[in-house]
Amino acid sequence: MTERPLRLYDYAASCNCYKVRLLLAHLGIRYERIPIDIFAGETLTEEYARINPMRTTPVLQTPDGNYLVESNAILLYLSRGTEYLPDGSFELAEVVRWLIYEQTDVIPMIGGLRFRLLTGRLSPADPAAVRRAAGAQEVFELLDDHLSAREFFVADRYTIADMAIYGYTHLAHEAGLDVTPFRWLRAWLDRVVRQRGYIEDVEPYGANAAPGAGSSVYD
Repeated sequence: MTERPLRLYDYAASCNCYKVRLLLAHLGIRYERIPIDIFAGETLTEEYARINPMRTTPVLQTPDGNYLVESNAILLYLSRGTEYLPDGSFELAEVVRWLIYEQTDVIPMIGGLRFRLLTGRLSPADPAAVRRAAGAQEVFELLDDHLSAREFFVADRYTIADMAIYGYTHLAHEAGLDVTPFRWLRAWLDRVVRQRGYIEDVEPYGANAAPGAGSSVYD
């Protein structure tokens, strides 16, 4: 029996989805990409709820037909047994540490601000935007300090921890955030771009991502 190919249900403007596409490109794995327009209500259908009750992207359908949700869980699944996930117990735990930090701090402050500014949900002067921008500066400081003594986040090698954090930090300028003062962070961003198989294919948000223009879990 021939195994079905990997299928990735994703939204092209989502950096959570981009992280998975980046890893797949590094690994050279062929897969079927299923575009999902979050803001056209495509995650709100009953059919999609059977795939992912949380109605988010990305979702990975594995060759055995299972559906895996949450971007960082997908990164762990795909990277197991590859150069992008260390075997050692401590280093593996360190990767998980940074995957958690990416979700709890990097995304809310950098990704969340970018999304809200680009889609018109906030303006730069709004208190919520100012708060997120200040939080982003704290994130940059922590990342820069960590990278001052190493080239990558874990085990002196490029891993999915780097991919996860890169997904949002490389587009910080779209949120009006400036990484210029952070020397080590900038050097790391340049190192990621030089990795074998690197891609950058994040697309702009569509017009239907504006408040009231579409139908999604965000409205």
